[in-house]
Amino acid sequence: MTVLSPPRPAVVDRALRDAKAWCAGHTIDDRPALVHAVRVAVTIGEHVPAPPQEVIAAALLHDAPDLAPPAPDVYEVLTAGYGPEVARIIAALQAEHQALDDPEPPICVDDQPVLLASAADKIVALTSLLRRARATGDVTGFFARRPVLCGLLPHFRAFQQAACPRVPASMSAHLDAVLARIEQVTAGILPASAR
Repeated sequence: MTVLSPPRPAVVDRALRDAKAWCAGHTIDDRPALVHAVRVAVTIGEHVPAPPQEVIAAALLHDAPDLAPPAPDVYEVLTAGYGPEVARIIAALQAEHQALDDPEPPICVDDQPVLLASAADKIVALTSLLRRARATGDVTGFFARRPVLCGLLPHFRAFQQAACPRVPASMSAHLDAVLARIEQVTAGILPASAR
């Protein structure tokens, strides 16, 4: 059983329904976008006993600002449908994603609902990247062709270390393990100053 197994709280059921509609036709990490959303929600449930339903709903909808049909304000739509907490978590995750383009992305670990969703999102995304790299048969080459991603690895490591005392130990260990595998295969790619 997962956090998405029936019976689900009504807000999670609605979020899953809307995620299916909004993700239709979109891909993330070379898979249907819904697969990514579901994996983020399930990952939270694997590490957090009885996670708040708002966090699971936000995990399912965290890419809504990019995928939902155009609206004057997607956050108004999310607030009306799911309440202010779900919209707030999604807005924070969206801001975090956009900040990855900054030279020094900030690391925020003081907001527990956002932190849980963010850590799960990173676990799912990095695990998917590692899976895709292995499928090519040239793991190092796969990452060498993604210098921006490789440049973000120290940021993801700093996030994992800052989040460690604030998330369940199993979640921190999961993120640590996937980062360690990627760091191992990219060790020859990154300049010493970035490691």
